[in-house]
Amino acid sequence: MKFLVLIYGNPESRAVWDSLSDEQKQEGMAGYAGLHEALAARGELVASESLDDPRLTKQVLVRDGKPMTTDGPFAEVKEQLAGFYLLDCDSMDRAVEIVAQIPEAPFSVVEVRPVRDLGAFM
Repeated sequence: MKFLVLIYGNPESRAVWDSLSDEQKQEGMAGYAGLHEALAARGELVASESLDDPRLTKQVLVRDGKPMTTDGPFAEVKEQLAGFYLLDCDSMDRAVEIVAQIPEAPFSVVEVRPVRDLGAFM
């Protein structure tokens, strides 16, 4: 089963990150690297990326076949999508277990969502 793990940042979690020393930031990044390697070794990691600043977002609307863009971010909430993991693991329980290993999880909101298999329609 595939699961999308969405990691949300907010001003408070950004402030925590900004307050860390360079050594603490390196330790946090090493935690991500270790998790990445462990998931890849078990065949559970499909993809993982950190997203850039939400202010660099473009919202795209296609109308009459033409794309129109506006600047972002657009959510009227504090939390903004900061990164994600796409996992291929046995169950939702396993996906939640993996989330507990994400270094940023104690300071962020993390959502786990099953990926819908549309293979039957293709």
